[in-house]
Amino acid sequence: MELTPRQKQILRAIVDIYVSTAEPVGSKAIAALPDVSFSSATIRNEMAELTQMGLLEQPHTSAGRIPSPAGYRFYIDELMQDYRLSIDETKSLNEALELKSQEFDEMMSQVGKLVSKMTNLPAYAMASRQGQAVVKHFELVQAGPGSIILVLMLSGDEVKNKLIRLPVKVSEADLKLLSAILNTSLTDLSGDAITVELLEKVTRSAGAAAPLVPLVMDFTQDCLRQQHGDLHMAGQMRLLDQPEYRDAAKAQEVFETLDEEMLSNLPAVLPKDGPVQFLVGPENIAKELKDTSVVMMRFDIGDGMQGTVGVVGPTRMDYAKITAKLGYFAENLGKMFQKNGGESMPPALTEGSGDNTK
Repeated sequence: MELTPRQKQILRAIVDIYVSTAEPVGSKAIAALPDVSFSSATIRNEMAELTQMGLLEQPHTSAGRIPSPAGYRFYIDELMQDYRLSIDETKSLNEALELKSQEFDEMMSQVGKLVSKMTNLPAYAMASRQGQAVVKHFELVQAGPGSIILVLMLSGDEVKNKLIRLPVKVSEADLKLLSAILNTSLTDLSGDAITVELLEKVTRSAGAAAPLVPLVMDFTQDCLRQQHGDLHMAGQMRLLDQPEYRDAAKAQEVFETLDEEMLSNLPAVLPKDGPVQFLVGPENIAKELKDTSVVMMRFDIGDGMQGTVGVVGPTRMDYAKITAKLGYFAENLGKMFQKNGGESMPPALTEGSGDNTK
């Protein structure tokens, strides 16, 4: 979509004003800006054109306009300028990062709380293996009368095992047959690629060991899901500070989605192309988030692990400022984790580390 320089200037102004005021923007407000040299009539004509393009919306009969999801997307892709953190903001971020050493899982939970506090929006943090986890090898070992040990070798050279009580009597030959079938059919597949049809084929081929297939697959899928890591949400109630969510029913819908839908569909929303990703309004995975945007940032933890921090808020969020703050967190968290082997939170950053402003 091609816009004239004047249309770009007007669209950028509408986004900036609406982010600050949460009120529809009229032509007079734009005309009053110091860098605008054209008349209110010209601005109204351009606003009408931008509305026809789908970049602006008119929420009611007033002359004011607000950005549409497509307008926000165009702003992010084409118009958004880098936000430079102030000295005070950098100092606050450094102070927020002053965490003592703690367990890895507790640390990721704390990261989510810090990001939420510094952005005043709900935030999440998680760690996961880079790439989709797969099983590299299955092994079924007789452990004694009525029990076996299931051993899984996962990508990343991680080994998981479980003692399984047998629902039926199976011989060592049956176990060897099932192991061979599993290794032939289900290795190097992500959890999503292990379909019902494939499991039915495995079960039909397993003979006397067929009743073991559901037990083996329950443990296998649990192990593959764990490779994504636990997602830690924080600050959901901060949504109530935003005008868009003062309607209790609307806010409750979003709360429930953040707790359930986002967790179950997290792999679908992880950043793919580049370290930062935006999901604007209807681009989100759940219809309850159609008026909501998500900004996510990746960072390397080391040892094949990758961290993700993100915030959730109204489409009327300050994308440039949020991106700058998340970028600062992600960059310094990555340095911390890699310096300490991803095992614990290192000592505080010094105030002199403010050179990473964007």
